[in-house]
Amino acid sequence: MRVLIVKTSSMGDVIHTLPALTDAANAIPNIQFDWVVEEGFAEIPSWHPAVDKVIPVAIRRWRKSVLETFQSGEWKRFRALLKSRRYDAIIDAQGLVKSALVTRLAKGPRFGLDKHSAREPLAAAFYKHPQTVAWNQHAVERVRQLFAQSLGYPLPETTGHFHLDKSHFTGEAVTKKPYVVFIHGTTWPTKHWPETYWCELAHRVNGAGYDVVLPWGNEKEKERADIIAHSSKSAIVLPKMNICGVAGVIAGATAVAAVDTGLGHLTAALEVPALSLYGPTSPERVGAYGQSQVHLTLNDCPEMDKASVTNQNIEPEMFIPMTPDFVWSSLLQLMSETQNRENR
Repeated sequence: MRVLIVKTSSMGDVIHTLPALTDAANAIPNIQFDWVVEEGFAEIPSWHPAVDKVIPVAIRRWRKSVLETFQSGEWKRFRALLKSRRYDAIIDAQGLVKSALVTRLAKGPRFGLDKHSAREPLAAAFYKHPQTVAWNQHAVERVRQLFAQSLGYPLPETTGHFHLDKSHFTGEAVTKKPYVVFIHGTTWPTKHWPETYWCELAHRVNGAGYDVVLPWGNEKEKERADIIAHSSKSAIVLPKMNICGVAGVIAGATAVAAVDTGLGHLTAALEVPALSLYGPTSPERVGAYGQSQVHLTLNDCPEMDKASVTNQNIEPEMFIPMTPDFVWSSLLQLMSETQNRENR
């Protein structure tokens, strides 16, 4: 059986789809998937052993220069590739009009979320087999249900498993000491944990005998990584890396502290213990998923008088109660619990 998946972006959404492939591969012998995904995330689907072919798409880039896209023949080649094979099922796991339109280019029965379940209800009009999936659950569980209903197997009652092929993430060690990765960059300014807090957390991590490792994706994040490293006794700012390279570093970490961002979801998929920090967003439906993934929200923080914090510039202010001491105690507890579990 060969299935085409359309799930183009974002990083977190792409990663949230992986456990559904594991379910399907366990239920249907010899099933293989092709996957249409944004070119920037094309490495991720290839890490799952059930994926045969990754078909990169560049909708984000094509929108910026429609004429050039047609003149270059890039769109024509993409269409020809999708039409070159007939599929036993085509699943739009995105639930958007743009992803639904992509399904129309391929040959085979089309499945997706119905108008009550999709993020953009109009998308349901493009599927021959729309499926009803309840909203009030985690995104991973929604995709698992969509695949089970579309492909006709019973939904497993166990927690979903990403089942990544770890051989993709081998490489040189970044440090000989055990280390903690700080995932400090995110697109929303209001989701950033304060820079001052990261610096203080680095001191506590170093004091416990761990190096701090700092990835970055743009110049602003590089600047923040340098500031955190300069305030630390033992920190490493990584060179510019692709997603696979960063994944290799995360895979070797003792633990990760992360804001709400795609690399946090990658950490969960790699099954590395992580403490994820949530301010304006909620982890209920899109939080890091899986074992040893702890969500720390503002509601979890001890009460404190924000006006008492007068000697530091803490931005965004909403994170003032989520102090480095509180984060460190939570991270230390997670690492201790993980170690105890491994020693059993």
